[in-house]
Amino acid sequence: MAEQKSALAIFAHPDDIEFVAAGTLLLLKKRGWTIHYMNLTGGDLGSLEHNRDETRQIRIEEGKHAADILGAKFHDPVCNDLEILYELETIRRIAAVIREADPTIILTHALSDYMMDHENTAKLAVSSAFVKGMPNYETNPPGEAVSTNTTIYHAMPHGLQTPMRQKVRAGIYVDTGSVHSTKREAFAAHKSQKHFLDATQGMDSYLVTMDELSQGVGKLSGQYEYAEGWRRHLHLGFSADEQDPLAEALEDQCCIDDSYEASLREPE
Repeated sequence: MAEQKSALAIFAHPDDIEFVAAGTLLLLKKRGWTIHYMNLTGGDLGSLEHNRDETRQIRIEEGKHAADILGAKFHDPVCNDLEILYELETIRRIAAVIREADPTIILTHALSDYMMDHENTAKLAVSSAFVKGMPNYETNPPGEAVSTNTTIYHAMPHGLQTPMRQKVRAGIYVDTGSVHSTKREAFAAHKSQKHFLDATQGMDSYLVTMDELSQGVGKLSGQYEYAEGWRRHLHLGFSADEQDPLAEALEDQCCIDDSYEASLREPE
């Protein structure tokens, strides 16, 4: 029997995974993969009613409930909101989770996104994955180095554009229609966020905003009603050669954007 493969989602805040990655995780789970769920913060600034400690506890419990719905292993947050900084101690703590999960696939934020917490999370995930196989690199807590080939995939940015308003396409689109209702259920577990986002970011309906994002990515795919899009990180430093395990695992539930891939090979 083949060894069970693992996928790890590393995102910034509670509900970020549900917004852009939960469908992909669910499909991998259905294919027998072990899935892991890590938000770097406890969402402590996400309330107009509770103090930071109370908010953090509420949102961590909501995140644990969402992870249970997805069938994922929950990993504790290591930062506060708007304090996700590219620093050594955070890399040590994320690298410890990566060594524990030993993932073939890491899903994380876009490297260029509308807020710095997202961008720094992506950079931290990349650096933490880079050191996972170095025996002399100390993690917190300590963990043995792992040599599994790993591929990192970056999600679509919020609004499907960079902070400079440039439209973004994905390299691979995953058809999440069959699991959208479960993704929606997990998203709804973050119930404390509806009022907060309605008041602070003009999201008139929390669930509808997520639906519209999934439909927007589906439209970009040209094939699917609901989708999640991913851009694959350069393999150097993470795997022995170029590979695309997400496309292999979900070959009948995804499509490659050939024009996007061709654009990466065009001479400057």
